[in-house]
Amino acid sequence: MEFSAATAALLAICIACLLMFFKGSRQGKRGHLPPGPRPLPIVGNLLLLDMKNTVKSMLELSQRYGSIYTIYLGSQPFVVLCGYQVVKEALVDQAEEFSARGDLPVIFDFTRGDGISLSQGEKWKVLRRFTIHTLRNFGMGKHSIEERIQEEAQYLVQELAKTKGEPSDLTLTLGHAVSNVICSIVFGDRFDYEDKKFLTLVGLMNDNFRIFSSPCAQLYNTFPHILRYLPGPHKQLFANFEKLRLFILEIVKEHQATFDPSCPRDFIDSFLLKMQEEKKDPLSHFHTNTLVMTTHNLFFGGTESVSTTLRYGVLILMKHPEVAAKVQEEISKVIGPHRNPSTEDRVKMPYTDAVIHEIQRFVDLIPLGVPHAVTKDTHFRGFVLPKGTNIMPLLHSVHKDPTQFKNPEAFDPTHFLDEKGGFRRSDAFMPFSAGKRLCLGEGLARMELFLYLTKLLQRFTFQPTCPREELDLSPLSSGTGNVPRPYRCRIVPR
Repeated sequence: MEFSAATAALLAICIACLLMFFKGSRQGKRGHLPPGPRPLPIVGNLLLLDMKNTVKSMLELSQRYGSIYTIYLGSQPFVVLCGYQVVKEALVDQAEEFSARGDLPVIFDFTRGDGISLSQGEKWKVLRRFTIHTLRNFGMGKHSIEERIQEEAQYLVQELAKTKGEPSDLTLTLGHAVSNVICSIVFGDRFDYEDKKFLTLVGLMNDNFRIFSSPCAQLYNTFPHILRYLPGPHKQLFANFEKLRLFILEIVKEHQATFDPSCPRDFIDSFLLKMQEEKKDPLSHFHTNTLVMTTHNLFFGGTESVSTTLRYGVLILMKHPEVAAKVQEEISKVIGPHRNPSTEDRVKMPYTDAVIHEIQRFVDLIPLGVPHAVTKDTHFRGFVLPKGTNIMPLLHSVHKDPTQFKNPEAFDPTHFLDEKGGFRRSDAFMPFSAGKRLCLGEGLARMELFLYLTKLLQRFTFQPTCPREELDLSPLSSGTGNVPRPYRCRIVPR
């Protein structure tokens, strides 16, 4: 009896998976990993997880195995960290040891480790250092970028005013406004709100964040050697990525054609200058593909996190109109009806600051955290984690830790207020992660969230198109990210 080509391919895949499993098992024995559920061949512990709500399954396992345990996703062991204390001890107290990036094939298969997000070792350190320095040179964390955000906030409210109170979807408009800020730094220019090509690209980023958070993406991360040959939503993810890559590459070529090394205009020009300076160095990390992928990381990261948080924030404030009213009262008292909000206003607006922090905590945008890995054989809480061991810091378990927040499952701005109504910081606030892999755009994101939200509530009241009790704050999907449910609202001028 002859095997068909399909049967032979399936057999080859199964053998490969078994070899990978046994290889992974042998690697785990090199150290002393924390206990966890016994894995099955090929699938590991995948059958124990609800792929539509992975974080819930992870928390249930922590109740049985403790705040640190090992789970196998396919053949790969992941050490899961649950709760503020254990995450802090790893990412902050042993920051250097836990500073490598863990396996994330759904992104690596596109970037090949050429951007900041998934690069490792010396390459990551060099690119991160260069990027931070360059972004600062072009205004990040300075008054000039604040003025840029204030200007874009004006464009945003003008665009929203055009809705004239009709039911509207904020997704693309908020994404466009937020993206224009990072575009002004990276590309040296903003895009008009009527630019159809750019609106399409913002839509692609929203679509990719949704797919990232789907069961399909999680399965791809577990079985990349199989799924890359099979149809599914991940194919759309890579198609979207490719469109974004070509868009960025086109802008890079335009910059190359008009490049003046004596006067870099933006991040791309600065990278081109570095490429020119190191063109004779065979070990240089500065080349065109690294430029495109680093720019993509900044473009995607600088758009999706803030715009999704704002979109989720408006939904939350419609559910809690009493909170929105108190923020508007503070805005009227400190800023007034006409002056642009500024970052200097934040210290005089503790309630607004607390609300923004609580939105980020409650939204819990990246509940599983982005995987880390240990840079060397590491002793941690009585265990020995071999070099390269994948680490999954559950940021959800930090943001919902009852030892850190009195009412963790509820939206409650008093989590960030002291008994006198002043703003209170919390070390368990980790929406940008923590330690060496802390998001390099944290300062910009915090500035954007404050300036955009205060400007929006200064000018508008957002009203739901359904009864408030029907507004659902639970995420549409909860995987790599928490995606808010689609909604429309009425944007009513104040």
